[in-house]
Formats: sequence, structure tokens, C-alpha cells
Amino acid sequence: MSNHSNVQRVADALQAAGATGAIKILDEAVPTAAAAAAELGCAVGAIANSLIFDGDGTPVLILTSGAHRVDTAKVAAELGITKLRRATPEFVKEHTGQSIGGVAPVGHPAPVPTYVDTALQQYDVIWAAAGIPHSVFPTSYTELLSLTGATQITVN
Repeated sequence: MSNHSNVQRVADALQAAGATGAIKILDEAVPTAAAAAAELGCAVGAIANSLIFDGDGTPVLILTSGAHRVDTAKVAAELGITKLRRATPEFVKEHTGQSIGGVAPVGHPAPVPTYVDTALQQYDVIWAAAGIPHSVFPTSYTELLSLTGATQITVN
């Protein structure tokens, strides 16, 4: 699975950005924050959920702590979006090239406006998906902001 095209695109993006953590391929798929935390032996809050939303027809990527839910009305108002809704699997795949459960913060066909939950800054090590549900990589809050060019946001 380490040679999966999505994992390779994420690895290339991480290397190009000078990321410090290596992609880890897991024996089992970890499509949820709870599953990833259990497999990695870390707090669920240290998992960066990559959630794609449909913001008035435009993709919006919110990297939120696995311990949080996104208040879509609050975030939509803050971003000046009429309505922010969970994207369909087809919308996610179209804009990221990846499937729900394995969406990475990087490695997409084109840039996606990205926001990072400020709650993630409390963790020294944050784990994010790396293109498929069997892959993750470690990073830090500061590095995640740098890798993605994201804006910090409070999601709830």
C-alpha cells in the first residue's frame, strides 16, 4: 500500500515542503479518529480529521481535532459562506483525489482552502491521514499550518 498513488502524492508533497515525519502504513484501515487513536496509542484529540465541506459549491478543508465536531453554522458565518455542508463522497474525491477516511491535508490535484482547528495546538504530535485509510503521518501544529498554508480557526 505504500506504493498507492495517493500515498505517493502525499509523500511527494510532504518531502517538497520539508516535513519531518514519515508516512506510516497501518495493518488495519483507520477511517475514523477513534480508530486511528486506538491503533496509534494516542489521544483521539491528537488526530487531525481532514473534513471536506461544500461551502456554496467550493471545497473547504477543515483539519479538526478528532475530539471536536465542527459547528458548521458558526464556521460558515466566520468564513462568510451562506451554507457549509458535509460534502458527498463524490465531491470529496473530485476535489482531493482521495476518499473519505483517508483524506490527507496535502497531495490534492489543486489547492483547497484549508483551516486548522486551534484545539490541535495542545498536542506535541498530531497524526493526519496520508491519502488512504491505512496511512498516517506525524506532524506538529506549526508544521501542519506551514504544510497546508492554512488559516487557524476555532471550529466549535
